[in-house]
Amino acid sequence: MKQKNVDLGSGSVGKLLFSLSLPTIASQIVNMLYNLVDRVYIGHMEPVDTVGKLALTGVGVCLPVIMVISAFAALLAMGGAPRASIHEGRGNPREAERIMGNSFTLLLVASLVLTLVFQLFAEPLLLTFGASPNTIGYALSYMRIYSMGTLFVQMTLGMNAYITAQGFTTVSMKTVLIGAGLNTVLDPIFIFTLGMGVRGAALATIISQAVSAVWVLRFLTSSRTRWRLRKEHLRPVPAVFLPCLALGLAPFIMQSTESLIAVCFNSSLLKYGGDIAVGTMTVLTSVMQFAMMPLQGLSQGAQPIVSYNFGARNAQRVRDAFRCLLRACLTYSLVLWALVQLFPRPFVLIFNNTPELVDYAVWAMRIYLGATGIFGIQIACQQTFIALGNAKASLFLAILRKIILLIPLIYILPHFFANKVFAVFLAEPVADLLAVCTTATMFAVQFKKSMAALEGGQPSA
Repeated sequence: MKQKNVDLGSGSVGKLLFSLSLPTIASQIVNMLYNLVDRVYIGHMEPVDTVGKLALTGVGVCLPVIMVISAFAALLAMGGAPRASIHEGRGNPREAERIMGNSFTLLLVASLVLTLVFQLFAEPLLLTFGASPNTIGYALSYMRIYSMGTLFVQMTLGMNAYITAQGFTTVSMKTVLIGAGLNTVLDPIFIFTLGMGVRGAALATIISQAVSAVWVLRFLTSSRTRWRLRKEHLRPVPAVFLPCLALGLAPFIMQSTESLIAVCFNSSLLKYGGDIAVGTMTVLTSVMQFAMMPLQGLSQGAQPIVSYNFGARNAQRVRDAFRCLLRACLTYSLVLWALVQLFPRPFVLIFNNTPELVDYAVWAMRIYLGATGIFGIQIACQQTFIALGNAKASLFLAILRKIILLIPLIYILPHFFANKVFAVFLAEPVADLLAVCTTATMFAVQFKKSMAALEGGQPSA
């Protein structure tokens, strides 16, 4: 059956955002299951209070490496997909195909390089990211297998962005549903039935990602897609891919700095609180990533609408799309904040049921997620900058929250509090509050200028 085209330039913006965001949100949530399901099963390996706890912590320190792999997919595709949508809005689908073809080739090269690096330097990297003598064995077992599937991860995450950018969000949702569903089935078989432990979790993940990658590439080479992956567009052309890389720097920094932040958090927490504090950080990171997925899904659902209409010079429709996105993101983040503050224990129990770790994480979660209620503003504004092709603003905001604010605060705040662990966790909400205020102010000014330029007849990108 031929996939139904989505008309991004007409109709109710609210209904269109809803129809595009629902499958995209589902995709984001289900995509997290690749790693979250691993952690759920691993955290319950027997005996839970020894093997399960240490294995969960060991896999937790692999997260920075996993985020680096995802970040390169964002650099090479998330910067290209909005630009492709803008060209589609201008009536130039051939240029959109050229961007997609260049991204495919660069993703392939990046995959091979990353696989080599992680195979050669896995142990020193994991020790840097917070692995201890008690957890390094579990971390190495997981990472040496997981990194072999880097190509599949890059193809799935990177090229699926071009399916979403065309408005085929149901197809992109099926990409992750297929892989995550398979991963959920294979995990208990490999981990428990075959007795492979953390190695089984990693193997299940890369097999599942491989199936998803095949699905993505089959769609993008079929007659169902508007932008087809063609051989003549695979040769990298600097004039095509460099602007995409510039725009992709913002999502790249947002994801790759998760690795640096994990190093900072884990090293500080290991110093002040030991393995239990690092294990708690793994739980908090898992909850944060899972809870933030709907916000990412909403912004990705809005991206084709904003980018297409920006390219089509429809300023009012761009405004309407942003306002719908902002209302939806802020509503969700406020509800999430209330649930976390009132009922933190159920979130923690998803990942571990060791009484000591659960009590510790419940206390820490209320602090760590203290500014979640206003984070919807940050996501809506920052992602709209990317959708508009504003590389400079999106790059600055990506650097601001994590590098300029969060990392220094992790090391500064413990000097002002007797409870050093509390101070480390407090760095997150303080950085979030400062970043949201800056982002909202900057966006109000820049967005007004962009819309005025669009209506005044100046070039839109």
